[in-house]
Amino acid sequence: MASIKTSRSRSLHSAAAAKANLKDVAAKFDENLNVFKSDNFDADTYVQSKCHSLNEKEIRQLCSYLVDLKRASAEEMRRSVYANYTAFIRTSKEISDLEGELSLMRNLLSTQATMVHSLAEGVHMESVSATVSDHSTENGLSGDEVREPSDIEKWSTEFPDFLDVLLAERRIDEALACLDEGESLLSEAKEKKTFTPPLLLSLQTTIIQRRQKLADQLAEAACQPSTRGTELRTAISALKKLGDGPRAHSLLLNAHYKRYQYNMQSLRPSSTSYGGAYTAALSQLVFSAIAQAANDSLAIFGKETAYTSELVVWATKQTEAFALLVKRHALASSAAAGGLRSAAECVQIALGHCSLLEARGLALCPILLKLFRPSVEQALDANLKRIEESTAALAAADNWELTYPPTSARMPGRTSAAIGGAMAHQYKLSSSAHRFNLMVQDFFEDVGPLLSMQLGNQTLDGLYQVFNSYVNMLIQALPGSMEEEANGEGSGNKIVRMAETEAQQIALLANASLLADELLPRAAMKLAPLNQAIHKDDSRRRPVDRQNRNPEQREWKRRLVNSVDCLKDSFCRQHALELIFTEEGDSHLTADMYLNMDGKLGEMEWFPSPIFQELFMKLNRMAGIAADMFVGRERFATLLLMRLTETVVLWLSEDQTFWDDIEEGPRALGPLGLQQFYLDVKFVMCFASYGRYLSRNLHRVLNDIISKAMTSFGTTGMDPNSVLPEDDWFNEICQDAIERLSGKPKLVNGERDLNSPTASVSAQSISSVRSHGSS
Repeated sequence: MASIKTSRSRSLHSAAAAKANLKDVAAKFDENLNVFKSDNFDADTYVQSKCHSLNEKEIRQLCSYLVDLKRASAEEMRRSVYANYTAFIRTSKEISDLEGELSLMRNLLSTQATMVHSLAEGVHMESVSATVSDHSTENGLSGDEVREPSDIEKWSTEFPDFLDVLLAERRIDEALACLDEGESLLSEAKEKKTFTPPLLLSLQTTIIQRRQKLADQLAEAACQPSTRGTELRTAISALKKLGDGPRAHSLLLNAHYKRYQYNMQSLRPSSTSYGGAYTAALSQLVFSAIAQAANDSLAIFGKETAYTSELVVWATKQTEAFALLVKRHALASSAAAGGLRSAAECVQIALGHCSLLEARGLALCPILLKLFRPSVEQALDANLKRIEESTAALAAADNWELTYPPTSARMPGRTSAAIGGAMAHQYKLSSSAHRFNLMVQDFFEDVGPLLSMQLGNQTLDGLYQVFNSYVNMLIQALPGSMEEEANGEGSGNKIVRMAETEAQQIALLANASLLADELLPRAAMKLAPLNQAIHKDDSRRRPVDRQNRNPEQREWKRRLVNSVDCLKDSFCRQHALELIFTEEGDSHLTADMYLNMDGKLGEMEWFPSPIFQELFMKLNRMAGIAADMFVGRERFATLLLMRLTETVVLWLSEDQTFWDDIEEGPRALGPLGLQQFYLDVKFVMCFASYGRYLSRNLHRVLNDIISKAMTSFGTTGMDPNSVLPEDDWFNEICQDAIERLSGKPKLVNGERDLNSPTASVSAQSISSVRSHGSS
């Protein structure tokens, strides 16, 4: 209970501290922002004050940071626009519809007001006319003799019948002209009051009714599937001239929708049909209809915001419906079966047709990419899974013998350029690695659309996972991995054939290193548009060198190399353990090797200890095997031998039991033991230097080991330099051992006995290592 209270108090204290830190940070941030809130803020002065104390390097770093910040800001704005574009368009459409309804309501209210006003004036005029008529009768004049109708009154009487004839004969242009003429006369009559109120009301009612009748006729014609091309545009344009633009634009879009829906009836997708053909036919229908609708909208309505917004929303809706059809009838089966090539081709076809709309201001490709992405990701994952499973099946029967690529084992459908590129680089791999490489090469032939879908990094990451799985299988093929897996440290449960010989085990490293260093990076170049970035001056560079300029792929290749390093570490650890320990678990390298030497009687034969002899012979054998397997890549073989030597030496350096016996054991290290230990370490230095894999780290660790042994010997009160011969004596023994163990014995000069350590002992001649040890 006390511990619980303590933990709670600590949590509260941490929370309070964090809150205080946040307040401090917020206060400091607000303080930094105060300079920008001032009305007198001068950007140039502020920048000069900040940059005055910066040197050139810091200014360059600041510029680089600002450029990155600008890119990030632009990307964030682009994402925000894409995320809210649909909502913006929908809101604009609703505002446009509301404005249209308000306009119609305003017209209706105006018409009703005019009718009420006309009725009121008509009643007044009728009363006046009755008075005038009575007055005329009193003067002896009849009503029929007052006056005859004028020409305009006769026209107004004939106007409704003439307009009905034009509407019946569907003479739209003449009907529009007649309506315009009637409205002009009506406006003139209102101003000059040339019409009686009843006649004015009758003419206005006639125009309204005939206008509505014409609008209904035009709308009906636009809805007919047989109305196409010029006839449709004429009807929509006339409807717009009648003042019903929103309705006209909606009818235009609906007409194009019905037309391509009618044409789609002849397009019957089948489960056995080719997905690319179906996608191409459907893309042609849908995007041609959208393009024609965009052309008609621009020609009739121009670039008014309300209509362009409605067009974008409509085109987006049709694109989404198109994408669902393609996914259902073409992409679904391909994605489920791992058919990346067919899925990518369908996407490419759709994007090709869709991109043609960008010239008309419709950027619909992001919509397609968003909707197609899950299917393509599914095909990508299934394809990578197939590569992994196929390679694992071959690894179970691989004999781990390196051969050149078989000329007949090429993947179907590969281009001649890909085949030529593979043949241009002859390499030796085992059967499972050949299969892995061929499948990866074929895989990258299909990844063109993945770049436009921003799946390049995901593709590289998936391929890395597959390669890492293959490397784990190679690790399991090492004999020592069986014990680790039995102890619960295994990385998988796949069945892999064991690599029993050293040649087979080195072949595992040859497989992994060649794939990671050359073959996979060369194939991955197809994921980046590098050809545009490569200048003519770089034409002589190797493709992999050019590829390494891409930061993402450099990082990806680094991950591949790290995976190979895991295999290399397992290889070196296994051979180091085989060298150091017996099958029963006893160590070949113990302190007793050196502590018991001074108790022996008789003349000694100075030669490196057996474990270091075995280390040299193992490295010598591996160097010969690696020379055949790593042709042109000798550096990898050198690094492998260097890693193996470091593994053994580091184990000696860090074996606390060994050093406890040397430094604190019941028996001290004697002169002969020190000489043998010095000879063994010197022997490692010699053959590592001879093989050109004496790294700086290895040299440093060996010197530290010598210093440690000499320091331990110095605790006995004796000077280690007084009992050690000159370095030339050790060098000669090491050189002789190298030649004898290599099968090239050296002819010894009888005048000099190499077995006598006192033959060249000189207390005055010591190496820098001894000086370091004695100090």
